[in-house]
Amino acid sequence: MSTNTPDPRFVGLLEGARSMQPRTVALRRQIHRHPEQGLQLPHTQAAILHALEGLPLKVTKGESTTSVVAVLEGERPGPTVLLRGDMDGLPLQEDTGLSYASEVDGNMHACGHDTHVAMLASSARLLSDRRDALRGKVLFMFQPGEEGYHGARYMIEEGLLDDGVEKAFALHITSTTKSGVVTSRPGAIMASADAFHIHVKGRGGHGAMPHNALDPVPAAAAMVGAVQTMLGRRVNVHQPAVVTVAQIKAGTTTNIIPEVATLDGTIRTLSEATRKLVHKELKQVVKHTAAAYGCHAEVSIVPGYPVTVNDDVVGQHVVDLAAKAMGPTWSEPMQDPLMGAEDFSYVLQRVPGALAFLGACPRGIDLEEAAPNHSNRVLFDEAAMEHGVATYAAFALDALR
Repeated sequence: MSTNTPDPRFVGLLEGARSMQPRTVALRRQIHRHPEQGLQLPHTQAAILHALEGLPLKVTKGESTTSVVAVLEGERPGPTVLLRGDMDGLPLQEDTGLSYASEVDGNMHACGHDTHVAMLASSARLLSDRRDALRGKVLFMFQPGEEGYHGARYMIEEGLLDDGVEKAFALHITSTTKSGVVTSRPGAIMASADAFHIHVKGRGGHGAMPHNALDPVPAAAAMVGAVQTMLGRRVNVHQPAVVTVAQIKAGTTTNIIPEVATLDGTIRTLSEATRKLVHKELKQVVKHTAAAYGCHAEVSIVPGYPVTVNDDVVGQHVVDLAAKAMGPTWSEPMQDPLMGAEDFSYVLQRVPGALAFLGACPRGIDLEEAAPNHSNRVLFDEAAMEHGVATYAAFALDALR
């Protein structure tokens, strides 16, 4: 893919990744056919273990999850660098028409984690061939349960970082940016993600006589608008925040005023201070809006992933490193963070590091028309995986030079 001359330190790296492309593609497609969700992914774990066979790695399996941790020791002692690839799929029925489409009903690798596993496994092979250039250890983190199951947290609790990790890096593929281009940024790169559940209680009655009841439906409807007003009036405009009411439920038929209405949704922010403020203000708005309608409301907020914050130095360095490893055409600074969330945030809370995105928009598809991640029609250009393998390897070689 690349036509630019890379940094002399990385000469041959992209070519090495390209030579492994058949192996990378085969592993990706094997996993794509058999997606698994959550923390227990036995088929995916078995595929990873098979792919790592014969390499000079110390491999351990998770206890509470089906994670895999593989450690490569360089020829000389030194620090440890962590590379992560997540493993799990999503509850979607695939509609891509691919010859290797999911064979599991209602399950799909719609976020590209199959490519992450394949790229990380090939980078382990590529770095194993370059052990003499490594001063330290590379820890390959194959992580289940990224899609809302806190898989990284489980791995940390089992001792993932106990022996000390100096730097950490993860790639995430995306279908809506140019194939092969690596993008990242210093600071916040992805949002926190919390779920909220609102229970509005009134008093049920006949739909023809609302004056004899306390209807929770108007109160619930008013809360939707009130929350958006709260964002515009209580949250600093320079501190992005999103509150989305994704579900409203009430009632059983047309002529009954229900006793209860419920609202459920998500909160996204790019700083812990804003996160706390939105939690506080949401509860206040809901409480007083309910009272204005004579109802009572309770709010529960379920904490999700923290803000994903790249180290200022490492975040910028990843962009520069990709350019040096593959040429400036294949690296771009990321202007704005995404409001999606990532549990690599747990690692970055403890270790200086960065998350970066790897573009993989299929050739012949306009960026604006490409189905996004989490779509049942999402497609990824497999040729981009060469650059992912090379970027993983370059990060380790640079950190352990």
